[in-house]
Amino acid sequence: MSRRVLIVRHEWRPQAVTAAADAENRLRAVGIEPVHALGDDPADDPELVLVLGGDGTLLQAAELVRGRDIPLIGVNLGHVGFLAEADPDGLDEVVQRIADRAYTVEERMTIDVEVQTPTGQVHEGWAVNEATIEKIDRSGVIELAVGVDGRALSTFGCDGIVIATPTGSTAYAFSGGGPIVWPDVEALLVVPIAAHALFSRPVVTSPSSVLSVEVLDRNLTAGDVWCDGRRQLPAPIGSHIDVRRGREPVRLARLEQTPFSGRLVAKFNLPVSGWRGGRKDP
Repeated sequence: MSRRVLIVRHEWRPQAVTAAADAENRLRAVGIEPVHALGDDPADDPELVLVLGGDGTLLQAAELVRGRDIPLIGVNLGHVGFLAEADPDGLDEVVQRIADRAYTVEERMTIDVEVQTPTGQVHEGWAVNEATIEKIDRSGVIELAVGVDGRALSTFGCDGIVIATPTGSTAYAFSGGGPIVWPDVEALLVVPIAAHALFSRPVVTSPSSVLSVEVLDRNLTAGDVWCDGRRQLPAPIGSHIDVRRGREPVRLARLEQTPFSGRLVAKFNLPVSGWRGGRKDP
């Protein structure tokens, strides 16, 4: 059976179109068949997904292969590209490492989301980075109650709440003032966005916790739940939302075991001048 790799690229970025054509030629040159769609039979699944784009494209690929247990490897053609493993000038090395099977696979936790509406409807979703509970009416705030493991934690008006994985801690949660959490730390994050409250600090909980948000009856308009900014679940007034650790992790292929601190420095261009590499004896 021939080796196959699925290519997923950013649809409207010319650089991604060019990179995809280049990747196809390079894969064929090392005896690997590039494919552009999944078949119905999981037994015929490709061994890997090569993602050409930014983090949004990688999230798209994760949605495409959900339930198929296929690792993803990203080449960053976007802005920050926290989930990507290489830059465009490293495409040749990426293909060669794929050919040599010279990569490791790590699992990142996801979250499962359940919205129970006042009429008894149940809507389900999932996310790699985060679930956000947001107001529909942009002119006001949304009144939310937050609980952890069945106990109330706080109630406030806000623009929304982000519930994130460690992987998502460098995405929307980071923009909202949340902490950066190392991806191998198992935890869930709660980050209120523009909350009108004295206590509205980000909270980090156990990965086994169930995080709950209620859209309070005193709201004038409903809310929405967005999963990774891609999949929308309605959350009318009176809805109860539960977020817990996901049943299915996402699998990312890694070429190097670079410390996460190095990735932070590179992606955010952090100043590190003056660092001496540890304490020196006098």
